[in-house]
Amino acid sequence: MALSGLEIYKLLPQTNCKDCDFPTCLAFAMKLAAKQVELKDCPHISDEAAEKLESASAPPIRLIKLHGEDGTVEVGNETVLYRHEKTFFHKPGLFLHVRDDEDLEALKAKVAEADAFSVDYVGIDLYLDGFAVEAVSGNAENFKKTVAAVIAGSKKPLILIAPEPDLAKAGLEATEGSRPLLYAANAENWEAMADIAKNADVPLVVHAENLDDMADLTKKLQDKGLEDLVLDPAAGGYLQSLHTFTTLRRLAVKSNFRPLGFPIISFPGAQDGADESLLTAQHIAKYGGFIVIENFEPAILYPLLVLRQNIYTDPQKPIQVKPGIYEINNPTDESPLLVTTNFSITYFAIANEVESAGWPGWLLVTDAEGMSVLTAWAAGKFDAERIAKDAKLFGAGEKVKHKKIILPGHVSVLSGELEEELPGWEVMVGPREAVDIGSYLKTVWQA
Repeated sequence: MALSGLEIYKLLPQTNCKDCDFPTCLAFAMKLAAKQVELKDCPHISDEAAEKLESASAPPIRLIKLHGEDGTVEVGNETVLYRHEKTFFHKPGLFLHVRDDEDLEALKAKVAEADAFSVDYVGIDLYLDGFAVEAVSGNAENFKKTVAAVIAGSKKPLILIAPEPDLAKAGLEATEGSRPLLYAANAENWEAMADIAKNADVPLVVHAENLDDMADLTKKLQDKGLEDLVLDPAAGGYLQSLHTFTTLRRLAVKSNFRPLGFPIISFPGAQDGADESLLTAQHIAKYGGFIVIENFEPAILYPLLVLRQNIYTDPQKPIQVKPGIYEINNPTDESPLLVTTNFSITYFAIANEVESAGWPGWLLVTDAEGMSVLTAWAAGKFDAERIAKDAKLFGAGEKVKHKKIILPGHVSVLSGELEEELPGWEVMVGPREAVDIGSYLKTVWQA
């Protein structure tokens, strides 16, 4: 049975040494009870206490880390079934599937294009996480060359799909210096694959047709000394994968069933009769860990990355931009100065409208704890005092000589108070909607 934070605290050294990077032993105990840290983070725990705390110290889903020369993917350590219960911590990795029977030059071009894909979403860079290279040719040397070619075109993490031990060894030889995920151990080859994965210190996928066989295999692999495992339950389309993935998550989180407490890998594009993009979206939400896609289409990948970002953003911590004064279209001291909150969507909506309208301007972003304009105003986080404070802090008076500042139309009620807080400034009231900023400036603005 899981222990409470106070029960765990009684077994800790209680020295508040901070070697675990927490200010007190009680704070560490609470995180341990929530399965957000590991017991090994406390270097002073006694052997007796460690034995008692074993069940409380391990997260319900093991954290699996892959890394390439340029980037890391971390999956696992989730502690809840539903996002509203707490939050989700580690986003599932999206990997593009390539094969060693493809023309090498065409493969290099595909990898280069996918590797270069990056889009800005409210100040966050969204991109593909890596590549899954499959040895379909059955030739070890050919597989090794293909893996090397992928690495030459991208430094992102890899998944090596090589069901035969000789193929797995060849692929791993080409990935020296990185940590790929090795696919896969099954009922026939698990001993050989376990030795290969252990020697290379890489995580290993476990493939089985049902959960009983899966649990049996993970126990055998753990007995061989392997702890970093990933589950492939061979789930099919929408309903089967939803049921299987949810069952695995529930067993791990609610029942603390250790043999199945690992991330899941899925191949949504390989399911007959299923739309890859829809099934990928389902697996992002419920409960894929490593998701291998067949097709690289930016128009489809972008909304999937946005979906993932939104699901794996803490709902209690809105996406924010750093407070300050931002330049748009190379402004001068005669350009307009607008003000808004540091809620990222609000910032980008305004900045994009000003930029697309061709206006040079300054945008004062005030610290409103990531809330939108109306929400922040209603909560007392966006008022005349804060706006004036940040205008002075970030040197608004040095940016513009006209001493005019434009308030969002929704908070026009603040204009009088802001004039009192900023003596000598003229407070103007802008439009209510960002889309109207261009026409507003064209009609009203004069330096």
